[in-house]
Amino acid sequence: MKKLIFALLLFACGAASGRGSGPVFTPADSPEIRFTGRAAKGPGGALSFDWSGSHFTFRFEGTRCAMRAADTGRNYYNVFVDGRHTGVAATSGADSTVVLAEGLERGPHTILVQKRTEGEQGRTTLRGVETDGALLPLPAPRTRHIEFIGDSHTCGYGTEGKSVQEPFTPETENCDLAWGCVIARYFDAEYTLIAHSGQGIVRNWGDEKEVSDCTMRERMLRTFDMDPAPRWDFRGCTPDIVVIKLGSNDFSTDVTPSEQAFNASYAQALDQLRAAYGQVPVLCVAPSDNLVILRYLENFLRERQDAHLHLTAMLPGITDWDRDMGANYHPNHRGHRKMAMAVIPYIATITGWEMLDRNVE
Repeated sequence: MKKLIFALLLFACGAASGRGSGPVFTPADSPEIRFTGRAAKGPGGALSFDWSGSHFTFRFEGTRCAMRAADTGRNYYNVFVDGRHTGVAATSGADSTVVLAEGLERGPHTILVQKRTEGEQGRTTLRGVETDGALLPLPAPRTRHIEFIGDSHTCGYGTEGKSVQEPFTPETENCDLAWGCVIARYFDAEYTLIAHSGQGIVRNWGDEKEVSDCTMRERMLRTFDMDPAPRWDFRGCTPDIVVIKLGSNDFSTDVTPSEQAFNASYAQALDQLRAAYGQVPVLCVAPSDNLVILRYLENFLRERQDAHLHLTAMLPGITDWDRDMGANYHPNHRGHRKMAMAVIPYIATITGWEMLDRNVE
């Protein structure tokens, strides 16, 4: 009888901890999973999303974890275990189970999964996570939040490329190495990236028209980067500061937007942000490849007379064309760190956040 009772106790403990009873599935919308970014909720608590940098985190007691997901294309994800980058996972096609980590030392672990590719690569639907042990309560969320609105530089296009001659591939796109995520890490801030390669504020790369039909001024209102519907409701999380870096693609080829067209589109974007977030500080960053944009923005700020609107610039020469470049003439991590360092002091001044003695990485 004593042996039977002991065996029953062992079985009960194993069932409670998730051992020996198969993987434990937790839906994506559960409170034990914290999702950051824009997403639409679907049946069974699934979350669908496509913006670069969308990420989720959870804690569990065990040695193995995976995500159940589907994808309309093929997307790549950074996986961090206990704060350390451990690899890259991929989602594609119909529902599948994608292993995030295995062979871990048994105990509590924190997992963060970050979408490193942009919306053009497809929309992911996260069903939930599988673990070989129970999920644990999450720590308190970060108290700071930065929203970045931008183009390929914010997406991290080509950051892992080895030279400017190397063509772009989705495998070398990694938003975590780009200037926005670098800045967020420096300030220990949460972040959202509203960014799409080739987009401008008034004109997209290579467009024959002065004013493109759809630029970031329209995309910034969307739940999904690649779909005009549904519109994002802007409820729930108001960032401490919005940082906009656009303009490179507006002046990319032969057609040059006039100051009137450029500033009118910028005004529309700012009005949309004011309607969504009120008087949140907005920092406009002029890109380094065209000083005309800086002049346009200087005049724009004078005209707006908005005490919560700010301007800085990445001046020509901030990066070189050798060691600072990745694929297809886009900055690598070294170049993005330099870009981030040019903006960090302005964010610190605007928000009042301290500049700490830490690496920009």
